[in-house]
Amino acid sequence: MKKLYGVTTAMVTPFDAQGAVDLGKVEALTEFLISKGVHGLFPLGTTGEMIRLSEEERMAVAETVVRQAARRVVVYIHAGAMTQPETIRLAQHAHAIGADGVGVVTPMFLGASDRELEQYYVTVAGSLPQDFPVYLYNIPQCSANDLKAEAAARIAERCVNVVGVKYSWPDFLRTDEYLRIGGGRFAVMQGADRLMLPALAQGCDGVISGVSCAYPEPFVAVYDAYRRGDLEQARALQRVATAYCEALRSGSNMSYFKEALRLRGVDVGVMRAPQLDLQPLELEQLQAELAALPPVSAL
Repeated sequence: MKKLYGVTTAMVTPFDAQGAVDLGKVEALTEFLISKGVHGLFPLGTTGEMIRLSEEERMAVAETVVRQAARRVVVYIHAGAMTQPETIRLAQHAHAIGADGVGVVTPMFLGASDRELEQYYVTVAGSLPQDFPVYLYNIPQCSANDLKAEAAARIAERCVNVVGVKYSWPDFLRTDEYLRIGGGRFAVMQGADRLMLPALAQGCDGVISGVSCAYPEPFVAVYDAYRRGDLEQARALQRVATAYCEALRSGSNMSYFKEALRLRGVDVGVMRAPQLDLQPLELEQLQAELAALPPVSAL
């Protein structure tokens, strides 16, 4: 089973001017990211405006990314959805099209107990082959449900294909609890871009980064420096990556990612309503902030 590692990019979903999914732009974005050296792709998650997409649209995007990536990088499809049956269909579809694995966010909006979260994941994972890996995805600030380490450990014990977690809340104590699941065999991917380097030092395998969809270079450079043992350089590069996170508002509004990509010559279209594109003054401010940052071409 292929696990996630390094810089795995949470991809935006491209739309055309009318707001329809643009699969040609999905192909172009996939190529852009692979050309910049990312190690994995994670489409259709929070950054990908997942809750704004129909099941059919999500399947079409998943097929396009898997086909275009052509095994050059690891591809995990985010399959979490508002209902359990839809989540299962999306996860099974990801397996059928040749993805390397799936990520599944906790149930959203309505509160779920630890017992309910455990049974949800056991059911989803059990609908897939035992050698098809599943990452849990805990983003409590968006989902309103926090997946505790004790529940994650029970899920991993019951499901051999549940191999790790994407954790998108900056809590290093919880991260350490995740890292101790299964005697250290449970993989942890950090979802907070600005914490990439300390997460690596703590034992995480990498980052699932939304900012890297627009600017992969500083994150890849951080990972490379860390891997070769140059901690001083890795720290300096993390400061650069953090500056790009701040300019792009760290994913609080995906329109910043889309505008930054457009400024780089990668057209990924508009936001899908009710989210809106940046206003002219916001775009002007973004351009000024990006112009003041170290150029990624120098990394």
